Amino acid sequence: MRLAFMGTPDFAVPTLRALVEAGHEIAAVYSQPPRPAHRGKKLTPSPVHQLAEELGLEVRTPVSLKGEDEQAAFAALELDACVVAAYGLILPRAVLDAPRHGCLNVHGSLLPRWRGAAPVQRAILAGDEFTGVTIMQMEAGLDTGPMLLKGETPVSGKTAGVLTQEIAELGAQLMVQVLGDLAAYPPVVQPDEGVTYAAKIDKAEARLDVSQSAAQVERQVRAFNPMPGAFFELKGERLRVHAAEMIAGSAEPGTILDDQLTIACAEGAIRPTIIQRAGRPAMPIEDFLRGFVVAPGTVIA
Repeated sequence: MRLAFMGTPDFAVPTLRALVEAGHEIAAVYSQPPRPAHRGKKLTPSPVHQLAEELGLEVRTPVSLKGEDEQAAFAALELDACVVAAYGLILPRAVLDAPRHGCLNVHGSLLPRWRGAAPVQRAILAGDEFTGVTIMQMEAGLDTGPMLLKGETPVSGKTAGVLTQEIAELGAQLMVQVLGDLAAYPPVVQPDEGVTYAAKIDKAEARLDVSQSAAQVERQVRAFNPMPGAFFELKGERLRVHAAEMIAGSAEPGTILDDQLTIACAEGAIRPTIIQRAGRPAMPIEDFLRGFVVAPGTVIA
């Protein structure tokens, strides 16, 4: 099929690669414009942009698709379909309607649960047992379009980084499957029951909330790994927690219970197992505590 691909972050990379490997003609790749990155704040192309260039594909990086010129340029591609995965721009009606089979999206949840910007993180925070990916037909609403195919995977203690990559690979496979025989996957309207919204992550949410149970705090650690990184403050420093385990224990929430940095929560306790000081590499808790002594009874912030 003659396709355009729209995507920006690492999540979208497996789908673009899979479409090319499946033999589809990629008329153009759309991605967000290069952004300042790393210490030097050098303008850096997105992961999708970089892969597209490696594959010799045309890359377009409009700031918006609302202009008539951009919409006309898209329509001129004369596409069978447009595949979208975490692109990051709103697609106007003119863009949605231009391809013969419309625009198909790889969405990282089992719709209608977790429509919106951060479905993987919200699934972890909510304690969902399963999440997954939905191939859907795009329409003007926020992830409201009809569904073509779903695939699920267990959450089971995974970090957001691991789970996102797993879902990205699954979504790539399912998109290729759907495009191989569109007639075999008739659109199914999403049910009204079970709709939830995955709001964008606010960095303030990453502070460990020890007023909740240890189980919920451990979910915070996994949901915000790798970004923005769960943290707490101690001795005037912000300490980032990459991994943690639940421990039996009881005290005023936020109290350090022992010499292993076990932190009391509203119910149970949490013990960081991999931790990081600002400007330093992440390390096992045993190595961290050799140079950072914390007396039991200290309270974190």
